[in-house]
Amino acid sequence: MKKIIKNEIKEHIVVLNETLSKREKKIEEVAQSILDCYKNKGKVILFGNGGSAADAQHIAAELVGKYKLERKSLPALALATNTSTISALGNDYSFGVIFERQIEGLVRKEDIVIGISTSGNSENVLKGFLKAKELGAKTIAFTGKSGGKLKNKVDILLNIPSNNTPRIQEAHIAVGHIICGIVESKIFKRKVI
Repeated sequence: MKKIIKNEIKEHIVVLNETLSKREKKIEEVAQSILDCYKNKGKVILFGNGGSAADAQHIAAELVGKYKLERKSLPALALATNTSTISALGNDYSFGVIFERQIEGLVRKEDIVIGISTSGNSENVLKGFLKAKELGAKTIAFTGKSGGKLKNKVDILLNIPSNNTPRIQEAHIAVGHIICGIVESKIFKRKVI
């Protein structure tokens, strides 16, 4: 059991170190894009399936509530949290349009749309991005190493340098926390400890 624990933690550290060395500029680019979005009175819309839906919800909560600073709320919304909407769209249309349809009704050109997919191949995430681009919003994908189908369909690809789903998800939330800290400190002009 100890060997499993050590190996999992070591692999986690390797992925985070590679993310730091290979994706630092992308993390800065995402944070700056969110800062620009808020400066232009936009909002951040996040979405994904399964664990990625949980990560989207988590990041939205950090922005709406707080990451570390007591401060004014920032506009952010996770699309997988409204079960009535998801089940209605899935039943009346198909699961493939659950994000696309919400984006059609909620997104404006000033907004940022962040889709999270470890494989980069989730069809409903891809459809959501296509609708967001049609509406003129900036699109950002958090994926695994290859970027999958999303690779060339978004404005910014933040692909974690791993093919291991748990490590990708762990890095997504770590990166999400870093971005929330940068956004808080820059908007509210206080250091995030």
